Amino acid sequence: MKHLLLATAALACAAAPLLAQTATPTEGDTATATQAKKYEPWGFDLSARDMAVKPGDDFDNYANGGWAKRTEIPGDQPSAGVGYDVFNLSQVQLRSLIEAAPATSLIGGLYKSFMDEARVDALGARPLAADLAKIAAVKDKAGFARLNGAQSAGFGLPLFSPFVYSDPNRPGINTFYIGQAGIGLPERDYYLKPDFQPQRTAYRAYIERALAMAGYPTPAAHADAIMAFETEIAKVSWAAADRRDLDKTNNPMTVAELKKLAPGFAWKEFLAGAMVGDPGTMIVQEKSAFPAIAAIFDKTPLDTLKAWNAFHTIYQASPYLAKTFVDSRFEFVRSLSGVSAQRPRWKRGTTLVDQSLGEELGRAYVERYFPASSKQEMEELVGNLKLAMGDRITAAPWMSAATKKEALAKLNAMKVMVGYPDKWRDYSKLKIDAADLYGNVERSHAFEWAYTLTDLNKPVDGGKWLMTPQTVNAYNGGEENKIVFPAGILQPPFFNPKADPAVNYGSIGAVIGHEISHGFDDQGRKIDATGKVRDWWTPEDAKRFDAQADIFGKQYDSYEPVAGTHVNGKLTMGENIADLAGLAVAHDAYLRSLGGKPAPVIDGLTGDQRFFLAFAQSWRDKQRDDAIRQQVASDPHTPSRFRVIGPVRDLDAWYAAFGVKPGDKYYVAPADRPRIW
Repeated sequence: MKHLLLATAALACAAAPLLAQTATPTEGDTATATQAKKYEPWGFDLSARDMAVKPGDDFDNYANGGWAKRTEIPGDQPSAGVGYDVFNLSQVQLRSLIEAAPATSLIGGLYKSFMDEARVDALGARPLAADLAKIAAVKDKAGFARLNGAQSAGFGLPLFSPFVYSDPNRPGINTFYIGQAGIGLPERDYYLKPDFQPQRTAYRAYIERALAMAGYPTPAAHADAIMAFETEIAKVSWAAADRRDLDKTNNPMTVAELKKLAPGFAWKEFLAGAMVGDPGTMIVQEKSAFPAIAAIFDKTPLDTLKAWNAFHTIYQASPYLAKTFVDSRFEFVRSLSGVSAQRPRWKRGTTLVDQSLGEELGRAYVERYFPASSKQEMEELVGNLKLAMGDRITAAPWMSAATKKEALAKLNAMKVMVGYPDKWRDYSKLKIDAADLYGNVERSHAFEWAYTLTDLNKPVDGGKWLMTPQTVNAYNGGEENKIVFPAGILQPPFFNPKADPAVNYGSIGAVIGHEISHGFDDQGRKIDATGKVRDWWTPEDAKRFDAQADIFGKQYDSYEPVAGTHVNGKLTMGENIADLAGLAVAHDAYLRSLGGKPAPVIDGLTGDQRFFLAFAQSWRDKQRDDAIRQQVASDPHTPSRFRVIGPVRDLDAWYAAFGVKPGDKYYVAPADRPRIW
């Protein structure tokens, strides 16, 4: 699965809508109108530019430098920019819907339970008691494994991470996946590299605080043991770049084979606790890490394992406990992103409802904020982008006819989903109690895990979405061979029906192209039209692709968004290819939309100049240094600044549009520009 890092539907149930409806303008409606007005009259904020900067020396600052100079990052955000602008708008829109819901509804009841801070504070640590008692009652490691598996459906951190998704070897069938887990910091590097010592110190201190607040015995000694345990796991865990390699992570095996591979862990009990039993053939992802983690588990004292489990239960539950727990957790979390303030409680409550009742809330969201006309226009845009991608595949001089045939078959089979799903989820069996926040969240976790397991070993339901309609993002479904564009991202400046076509193609068009191109990036190219992982390339074509990707990766290795921190070209390869190819495809589609006529000049800017400025505006972002370091260590997406600079410097049209010449900082000679799609 690849993420970007943004009519009347058939209903899954016959229940009446659970939101109160009103014709009165809401805070969300006002915010929507204000957001659209920011980018009038044609879709770009001209005041955001820094005209003292040459486009070829720093296209991000040229397009966004004026904005960056006058913008301060809010204390509760790791960054500020267009992505956060649209996300914050969506939060205001959702708040207006949530607060209109009666307390007797699922949405209203869950929100009320979160916003009743006085009640939550009065309960203190008492909601944790039953879960901590279950951990304390564990008598042996088999019992621990069973309980740990059950935590897939509740608070706590499974030592191995289970999920269900399309089988890479049996197209159209959902299978059981299991991957490495067990660590609380964002990535293995946080345990192993000197650069992250401040975060390790903050984490160790938080572990001790959390255990002490919950009344756990000898919190200091247990915190030391937990840190040592997780550090051992980190040492044998795979690096993030290796975890995205389909050739390495596609390891089908039975439970018996898994037991033989990693004999130090009680697999039968773990799977039984997770309500999976024997899933048949499963996909074991980080194969070589499993025996090492199992061996660490086998040698670790049960007392340490129980303390580790208790801590992660407290850690995950803390946002839904008394303020002392919330503040203690935030004191640690702020060390990861550099934020200085917590988000307001209403925002945290909105996020909880969004995460727990996503499609229930999404139904009301699209009714109010996503007109049918936007869905139709977006579907037309996607169609144009697919045609442009087909033209690029057909014209690729480095690809043989045999590989082109397979690529075009995959493109033609790629499903497109816009706005919202055709069938809505039924949440009627989820119990929500307006006076029981902790219980609501636990029951929601259990409800989601049960929903996940309904797909196990069943045919893939291609109509299901992995994102809610209100999500400000998009994704490529990988083995499901589909691209999904939620309504949440289809707002200005990403998409605006009133904007200049150059802006829509440079912004949402590049997003569309990005998701299409994921089907043909360094990993997507290993998946065929049916969703099966297989090598459908001729050896010669594969060598040519890999050679160009190697040149491309070295470009990104050179980027240094924070002093001493370089982008990992291997980890970010798929996203970077999708950025470059997506922008190229969007530009082709824009030219196609002109029907052979010249684009008008607006405010002294040509069509191509407006196209590239719109692209840069879409990635406008100002990030905190700690947030960048976390992203570089763990995220396959390049920091936004180089999502602007990186793709444009490899496209010939950008050079012509802005007169970029040899001697400019980011100039690349034509012969040295990688040609990937």
